Amino acid sequence: MDRITAAQVFVEIADRGSMVAAADALDMSRAMVTRYLAEMEQWAGARLLHRTTRRLSLTDAGDATLQRCRRMLEVAAVMAVPADGGADAPHGLLRITCSQTLAQTALAPAVTAFLQRYPRTAVDLQIENRAVNLVEQRIDLALRITNALEPNLIARQLGHCASVVCAAPAYLAARGTPQRAEDLALHNCLTYSYFGKSLWQFSHAGAALSVPVSGNLSANESQVLMMATAEGAGVSMQPLFAAAPLLAGGQLVALLPDYQPQEMGIYGIYTSRQHMAPALRAMLDFLVVWFGADPRWLAATAAPHGGGGAAR
Repeated sequence: MDRITAAQVFVEIADRGSMVAAADALDMSRAMVTRYLAEMEQWAGARLLHRTTRRLSLTDAGDATLQRCRRMLEVAAVMAVPADGGADAPHGLLRITCSQTLAQTALAPAVTAFLQRYPRTAVDLQIENRAVNLVEQRIDLALRITNALEPNLIARQLGHCASVVCAAPAYLAARGTPQRAEDLALHNCLTYSYFGKSLWQFSHAGAALSVPVSGNLSANESQVLMMATAEGAGVSMQPLFAAAPLLAGGQLVALLPDYQPQEMGIYGIYTSRQHMAPALRAMLDFLVVWFGADPRWLAATAAPHGGGGAAR
């Protein structure tokens, strides 16, 4: 880890007497502050702080380390030079995590274009269908589609995601076509384990609507549910960007044209806004443009037969 940043974190903790206050001052996640402190103690070979329920205080080793850190930061400030367009150019490895569907459908082409633009960068893409601890797994950027970010996360919205409620023609022929969102209670609804498992959210005629749903199949990967839906297993709410080819090909039919599922946000989650690596900043800026330029991600885009809205 960056020892200059670790020194800055330790000085902020010592000056403010609180790791929470240091995290707020540095605009850094609390987990990242804890990790930098642990690294500083490992480098110093000693415990640097006495921790009680009410306050923090320096150990003898902590007091000596604090003075060294202050001198280190003074030297670093003197050595700082304006960027010449080369030193701050995006470079190095980025570790990114996202779901399998998002990776296959959107991130693979986006990362390819990014690497072509910034040839000094590299990407290690980790496919996870669950939220991960960025600090513990040393992830630089996590991409999530959600409207329920945890309050202590540092995130940038990259775009919007629409959804469509759909089913296969064979299922509709056997079970009938729902005309109202409330009719979904009579259907076998295939649900996503981490989102909307028992309630699907819609807007209709200017009003919000929560519809209880249930079914005999749930999964933690929306691609699995989409394939099962195409095979006639039931009704599902799918990301429009992923379902569009099957809708266009007739394997799926968009339902409930007068109901709009709740719009979701696409977010990039990272550990700190300060001392952000040029490659990470460039990737965030690149993805904002990427999602904004692709019509599949625009909330106003309508699916065939009128299905539109939000995704997971």
